[in-house]
Formats: sequence, C-alpha cells, structure tokens
Amino acid sequence: MADYRLRPATGQDAAAIALIYNQGIEDRLATLETELRTADERRQWLSARSPRHPVIVAETTEPETSSNRPPTPRAGLAGPATTERATTHPPAVSTILAWGSLNPFSTREAYRFVADFSVYVERGWRGKGVGRALLARLIELGREHGYHKLVLSAFPFNKAGVALYETLGFRTVGIYREQGLLDGQWVDTIIMEKLL
Repeated sequence: MADYRLRPATGQDAAAIALIYNQGIEDRLATLETELRTADERRQWLSARSPRHPVIVAETTEPETSSNRPPTPRAGLAGPATTERATTHPPAVSTILAWGSLNPFSTREAYRFVADFSVYVERGWRGKGVGRALLARLIELGREHGYHKLVLSAFPFNKAGVALYETLGFRTVGIYREQGLLDGQWVDTIIMEKLL
C-alpha cells in the first residue's frame, strides 16, 4: 500500500474533493446530500471557509513511471552504448485519496465551541486507515482551534463509519427517526459527540 500524508487543502484540490464527495453522494452511505458537486463549486466553498473551519486532504505521492525506451548512447563517444545516470529524481504524481473538514455546527454565538465534521474517502481507499488518520487529525485541529466538542450525524447502517467514530471516542447521543427522505425512503440518522 502506498504511503500518504495529510496537509491543508488548496484550491487546486477542488476537482479531487468534488470527485470524492460525489462518490459519497452516489453511494448513499454517508450523507443526505443528493446534488453532485463541481470543481468550481468546491473551489468557491474552499475559498469561503474561515480559518476555524479547515479542510485537509490525504494524498499519496508516487514517482512517475520511467520510460520503457532503451538507453541511448552518449553523444560523441565511440564504442558500445552507455547511459548516463540521472542526478535528479523523477517528478512525483500526487493523488488525493480523501478529504475532511471542520464545519460550523450553528451560526448562533453560544455554539461557537462546537464543530461538525466531514470525512470522505475515495472508494478504492476505504477501509485502509485513511479515514481514521483524517478524523484523528480533525480531532487535533478541533483542539488547536479551541473547540469544546465535535458532533456528527451518520447513517446507523454505515457500520464501518460508526465503528470508526466509537474507536476514536465518540459516543452515541441518540437516533433521529426518519430524519431525511433519500431516494423515496425515510432514513434514520445517528447523532454522536466527542468532548475534546
């Protein structure tokens, strides 16, 4: 498995964030959102965020594959073909695997120490620890930004997500019955919280 690193998101990540978010919307496992996003919409969303509501990404950086062409002879040399050793590393290709954000819980002043969060992982990387790393970093960022509590709303049938939240110290507050209408079906949401 490739290594990955976490870093703050930039406007250049908007297309990858939109793609991964749209997978989450289409898969109906993590959100009641139904409208797909565009790179431009996500770019505007990123630029409108306050410093207390950061967005982070997990990315893997791998060197580009080398050419399959045979080595060429050095110019001006007689005799058998020789190759020069490269003195630089091949350029790296960055791939966004997942993203997460701290979000406002409410616009009311009394709630300024409570944040909601989002974590979305590219389909091929789900279940490989990337979501856990992102959420652990969001918890750290929540503390750094002075939040007292993180909250979430999830689908109870998303067993992997609920297990992850419990592992990282979130507790169930309750269930909202028939909280949203998704594809013509009423769905429940589970409410969880973690004091920081």
